[in-house]
Amino acid sequence: MQIIYQYDKQAISIDCVVFGFDGAALKVLLVRCKRFSSEGSSIGNYKLPGSLIANNENLDSAVIRVMEEHIGMRSIYMRQMDVFSDPKRIDGEDLKLVNKHYNVDVSRIITVTYISLVKLNSQMISYALKNGAEWIDVDSVKRLALDHNDILIKALNHIAQQLQQEPIAFELLPKRFTIKTLRTLCEAIMGFEFDSRNFRKKILSSGYIIPTEEKEVNVSHKPALFYMFDKKLYEREAKRRFKLSLRRLPCAGGGA
Repeated sequence: MQIIYQYDKQAISIDCVVFGFDGAALKVLLVRCKRFSSEGSSIGNYKLPGSLIANNENLDSAVIRVMEEHIGMRSIYMRQMDVFSDPKRIDGEDLKLVNKHYNVDVSRIITVTYISLVKLNSQMISYALKNGAEWIDVDSVKRLALDHNDILIKALNHIAQQLQQEPIAFELLPKRFTIKTLRTLCEAIMGFEFDSRNFRKKILSSGYIIPTEEKEVNVSHKPALFYMFDKKLYEREAKRRFKLSLRRLPCAGGGA
């Protein structure tokens, strides 16, 4: 039996999972939206920030545009994650709303997802609120619009894997931080608690965490020392390890 393929009007979008950290909880940037079920009840009041790709844009420029709209920044950590292409990921009333909003007529939307990590501050929080977005604790996120719950779960798993391979935590932390704050962030990403003594020992043994001469002020407990991440040292060591790994590779046509 011959399969007949149809190629209707399709569009490409980008959806951004933007994570921030306020020193206590991992947060995600969500956009407020109004959607209703066929019974009239409100559903999926939040979604991830995103947009269709305009004719004069590439993927990265569309992401930068969306980031400027919601957090007022262009230069941030940004990495492409995955493509969500289920033909039914957006259909029915949702598809009608998209077509109306963008003044298009498409029957399918494929989205390329991105992960962004930002150093969250009060200015960024207020900017988002003014532009219809909100920073929400990841643990308190419930039902999102469309398939954005699936995208968020995949993004969380993605950064948990990344954290074990590269120092992405420092994209979320301020320039100066305490070991406790770093541990709190790593626990929020990984989803489990670390032994505080073992965590401290392992982190400091890396050689990339440099103590400063400053301590916390106006705290009810013993002031903790602030540390900084030496990114240049880390990058030099990463290059050195890469060169060593190349030297260990067998040469083409080599011996036994």
